[in-house]
Amino acid sequence: MIDVDDLIALVRNYNPHTNAELIARAFDYGLLMHAGQFRRSGEPYFTHPVAVAAILTEQRLDDATIVTALLHDTIEDTKSTYAEIARRFGEEIAELVDGVTKLTNLQLSSSETKQAENFRKLFMAMSKDLRVILVKLADRLHNMRTIKSLAPEKQAQKARETMDIYAPLAGRMGMQWMREELEDLAFKVLNNEARASIIRRFITLQKESGDLIHKITGDISAELERAGIEADVYGRAKKPYSIWRKMQEKQLAFSRLSDIYGFRIICQSEADCYRILGVIHQRWRAVPGRFKDYISQPKTNGYRSIHTTVSGRDGKRVEVQIRTRQMHEVAEAGVAAHWSYRDGERTQNPFAVDPTRWIATLTERFDQGEDYDEFLENVKLEMYSDQVFCFTPKGDVIQLPRGATPLDFAYAIHTRIGNSCVGAKVDGIRVPLWTRLKNGQSVEIITAAGQRPQVSWIDIVVTGRAKAAIRRSLREEDRERFVKLGQELARVAFEHVGRKVTDKALRTAAKTLGLASETEVLARIGSAELTARDVIEALYPELAARTTEEIDAHRAVAGLAADQSFRRANCCQPVPGERIVGITYRGQGVVVHAIDCPALVEFENQPQRWVDLHWHSGRHAPVHGVSLNLTIANDAGVLGRICTLIGEQKANISDLTFVDRKPDFYRLIIEVELRDAEHLHMVLTALEAESDVAHVERYRDLGRKP
Repeated sequence: MIDVDDLIALVRNYNPHTNAELIARAFDYGLLMHAGQFRRSGEPYFTHPVAVAAILTEQRLDDATIVTALLHDTIEDTKSTYAEIARRFGEEIAELVDGVTKLTNLQLSSSETKQAENFRKLFMAMSKDLRVILVKLADRLHNMRTIKSLAPEKQAQKARETMDIYAPLAGRMGMQWMREELEDLAFKVLNNEARASIIRRFITLQKESGDLIHKITGDISAELERAGIEADVYGRAKKPYSIWRKMQEKQLAFSRLSDIYGFRIICQSEADCYRILGVIHQRWRAVPGRFKDYISQPKTNGYRSIHTTVSGRDGKRVEVQIRTRQMHEVAEAGVAAHWSYRDGERTQNPFAVDPTRWIATLTERFDQGEDYDEFLENVKLEMYSDQVFCFTPKGDVIQLPRGATPLDFAYAIHTRIGNSCVGAKVDGIRVPLWTRLKNGQSVEIITAAGQRPQVSWIDIVVTGRAKAAIRRSLREEDRERFVKLGQELARVAFEHVGRKVTDKALRTAAKTLGLASETEVLARIGSAELTARDVIEALYPELAARTTEEIDAHRAVAGLAADQSFRRANCCQPVPGERIVGITYRGQGVVVHAIDCPALVEFENQPQRWVDLHWHSGRHAPVHGVSLNLTIANDAGVLGRICTLIGEQKANISDLTFVDRKPDFYRLIIEVELRDAEHLHMVLTALEAESDVAHVERYRDLGRKP
């Protein structure tokens, strides 16, 4: 803990006319009131108020604020009273200490209704004297810096409250440095593994590319010197939480992130800002869409600066902020710039905006009869500048990250609403689902029974909740199809070795193969991640070994008379593994059809011609022709890749016919020679996964003669 002389020296650094005697008296009084009290870390409790006061000296705040920091816990935690503080230090300081005490007692992370009322109290206190919230923010910052002494569940609760309320509030006050530190400290508690991972990657990046910050700072300084412009250049890596949030929002890996370094150029005049911008853009290529002029269009909290992103050394993207010294003071201190001292005088910064006007507007609206929930909605609309708040047709507020779409809105309401979404209206006008929502818009979601999420939705939504729900629905839809297909493939495979597919057999196979359940076994067979033969080998290795000898294609069908020959029907092209039936033709032997072939309808009244057949068990030769109907992109090399892909599945192409040629696509029929139904499924799955294949299906020509 620093002593009273050190604290007074910190104040004198920016305010030589400070009332040292007042600060000394407050220090001694606080030390006396907190005597015998200890923090959870074991330190004397008074170390905390002194640390809060020291943080506020960094903002060059007035004596009353420094004294309030020293006394801010006396009314709450000691026998001291408001009257005693007023008698010893005056009404102004007593009001400030009482205001901080009331803020400390607010449960800002409580239920929604109570939270709204507590937010109202928070802003009412701020509207009376803004220095109250400055002390409270410094108090929270020191508590977060020393949070390790708390129990894990208490750490998590404080960190969430900091992330949800105090960090955005600091940002809205224009105190960006404090927002970043609060977010990073809370991030360390809530997701320390992710934070440590980002730091490790930074270290690796520095080892690989050297000290880029020093190099780029030198490059910028050299260019400004050549142009004859006096300015200071500072560089830094962005905070771990800022990087992590960008990774989450943009769904990018660390290696794909750009502009993870930021540089500030502090100059003498507004004219120099624009001259420097010209120098930067002449030397490095500007990144389109990343230029913002907050000098000509300042933010509501008074922030002024020019932002641009350029491709710097070695193609690395870097963000550059250009501002004057006075603009920089507002950018660093935010609302505290209103109270800052320099050389013993209150600084008159022309760029500082008084946020009390904004606070007064909110509290005035509340006093005019606005209910608690509406008040809370408006507070959040103003405070969370990196989020958007949109309304349902009933007036409920949905909170979303900036860049969110109507699909994100739908999933935020309920997964069922998102899954069945077919359209949206924003402020009564029909808009595409990829429209970016803005603060305060009213959104109506249009749904339809039977609608299912589309694969393209993954690229439209930005929230993790929506992406997870879409992926889950797509997996479930595919899984149902794969399980049904797996059941059929497994049935055929088991029949080949004289066994039946039972739940017990599949459970045993799942256990042997290290899978969760029998359903998982079927799903993997259906998706070609596992073959039915693998399951047979896991359960009956001796039977699987017997089936390795390839069956002669001329005797692949069982159930024929000794003098009967067979051939496969051209209309349905049945393959081993599919249920079949034979139709006799005089002088032509037996024609084998798939059991579901529509051509069998014409033989319904001729039962004497039907022959009960099945495929012989075992491994069939890859000689059974099947027609595939493909639509592929009309691009160089696509057809070659398709043919190679089919060959990789051990299937031979026997014929190829172009059916339709268009500037952007081809439709063709490919004849492939396959082993069995499982082989066919493997080829279809491989083709479906190819990005240049728009559509693939088995082609059955009922016009062809059997």
